Amino acid sequence: MDLENIVHIAELAGDAILEIYSKPETMNIQHKGDNSPLTAADLAAHNIIVRELRKIDNTPIVSEEGNEGDPMSSDTCWLVDPLDGTKEFIKRNGMFTVNIALMHRRKNRWNPIFGVVHAPVTKTTWFGGTLKPSERRGSDGSGLMMVNPSSPPSPVRLVASGTHRGEKDEEFAKTLGNYDLVRMGSSLKACIVAEGSADLYPRFGPTSCWDIAAAHAVVSGAGGIIVGPTGKTLDYDLVENVLNPYFLVAADDRWTEDWISQQ
Repeated sequence: MDLENIVHIAELAGDAILEIYSKPETMNIQHKGDNSPLTAADLAAHNIIVRELRKIDNTPIVSEEGNEGDPMSSDTCWLVDPLDGTKEFIKRNGMFTVNIALMHRRKNRWNPIFGVVHAPVTKTTWFGGTLKPSERRGSDGSGLMMVNPSSPPSPVRLVASGTHRGEKDEEFAKTLGNYDLVRMGSSLKACIVAEGSADLYPRFGPTSCWDIAAAHAVVSGAGGIIVGPTGKTLDYDLVENVLNPYFLVAADDRWTEDWISQQ
């Protein structure tokens, strides 16, 4: 498989999103059954990704905006969030991404083996996984990337959601000692850990499998970890329960025990 083609598909979807982003009157904001927003950009990106992936082969596709094929009929599956950070898109703060992950199945659980995260506004793309070392591609820097955990006495670089930060987030932050907080939206939070610009991203709020799987692959391909509540590597259910447990993205495992103790 030509993995570069998957990067191109994410960029095509990003171009379609930007076209709508540049004309706010065309957003056509609706709401799903769970009251989460849906825009014309979500649907345009979904349609492009499905169309282009179908040109490659008939691997099943699980997308936030609809499935193509039965994932349990295959050992591999595409997992797609056509527009991760729809709320950020509506706010027009630029912190949204296109996420495409190639997943591998073990019984009824899935692990990401390659992922692409594309930020349309900055035209920055992070991609990689177990199939390919992770790379960053952008106007402000391109090339292979690696996590870069800070060393004491430097403050821990903690990245958090721009909109979701609760009591558990504050309690976990207290275990870190001296830290600097960076706020960011969508799966960009995991990508800056992968590229070495942050140390960890704890997530105590609700997420779905398509929100983080592509970035999970990128983090893994850059030498980082993503663990669930028990400290084991996060895996995914794409069929019965698409919601993730709490998870921690980190440059290394030094914070894992504190993470487990906060559950």
